[in-house]
Amino acid sequence: MNSSSNSSSAKSVRVVAAGDHFVLPGLIARAVQHETDADVRELTLGWPLEPFGPVAEVTEASDAEDALIDALSDDREVLVTQMGPVTERVLAACPALRLVVVCRGGPVNVNLDAAKSHDIRICYAPGRNAAATAEFTVGLLLAALRRIPQAHDLLARRGSWAGAAYYTYERSGLELEDLPVGLIGYGAVGSRVARVLCAFGARVMVYDPYVHGEIHGLRLASLDELLRRSRVISLHARLTAETRGLIGARELALLPPGAVVVNAARGPLLDEDALCDALERGHLSAAALDTYADEPLPAGSRLHAFADRVVLTPHLGGASRAVAEKAAAIAAAEVGRWVREEPLAHCLT
Repeated sequence: MNSSSNSSSAKSVRVVAAGDHFVLPGLIARAVQHETDADVRELTLGWPLEPFGPVAEVTEASDAEDALIDALSDDREVLVTQMGPVTERVLAACPALRLVVVCRGGPVNVNLDAAKSHDIRICYAPGRNAAATAEFTVGLLLAALRRIPQAHDLLARRGSWAGAAYYTYERSGLELEDLPVGLIGYGAVGSRVARVLCAFGARVMVYDPYVHGEIHGLRLASLDELLRRSRVISLHARLTAETRGLIGARELALLPPGAVVVNAARGPLLDEDALCDALERGHLSAAALDTYADEPLPAGSRLHAFADRVVLTPHLGGASRAVAEKAAAIAAAEVGRWVREEPLAHCLT
């Protein structure tokens, strides 16, 4: 046990580190052992386990359920996992389990009602991917503004110099300096994006009715006002019943002609059909998306028809090595608090 964990009330604990190919079980195990003197069993789950809906309805990850049950059967008290399906079946089969820590921003792979009924603490790892997602968002924005992926494809994949046509007044992109950029949402990711864009010299505007205090940029009182004034909008709101479909046909029509839309937050914030309609009409000049209403993006999605103006990536915003390391460290710190019988920092049950 490291010096920060020394306590007369500390106890040994038996842990399953159920990682995958992103948050490696070895990362989790080393982080937990740094915080405690735990006996850690490493388990690599199949990847990816997603997509799944509410965890109580999981069918796709049934094999992973079996693997979790087998790993936890030896009276393991703690489970640390990235995407393992912590279902009623898993919880009922593992009576010794007392703590589950999910290495994600929310425990979407846990049946919280079942956990409460079994008196199991459920924790998560907020903030682990805020920096990575903010950086990726800015990358998407620059790629869309300057047609970087399209020019790359023409030259690197097709051997064509035709991308030089972007070096004309009509087809050249926009630069960030003095560009009005509207951010919808100002949480951990949106606030980081704002700071970066301000450094570029963009005229940053923010709409977030739930955030108060100092911000980087100009705070606007209404979403409509932000849309009317923005050449680029970037979505950073949480997905709730209130924000689902937040940007639809009416909202896109408020943007000035030639505007650009960026979404690396949650796919359902944006009406994709309305986006495609606006691109088809020429009202929008470009878009950059990392998240979608349906994932994986269906082969028949209308978005594929706009490859010359749309940047599409497969939900990679939070994919950096640092994110995996941060997630393991946040989760391990929670296990350390539990072992030392200290209050848990990110507990939902």
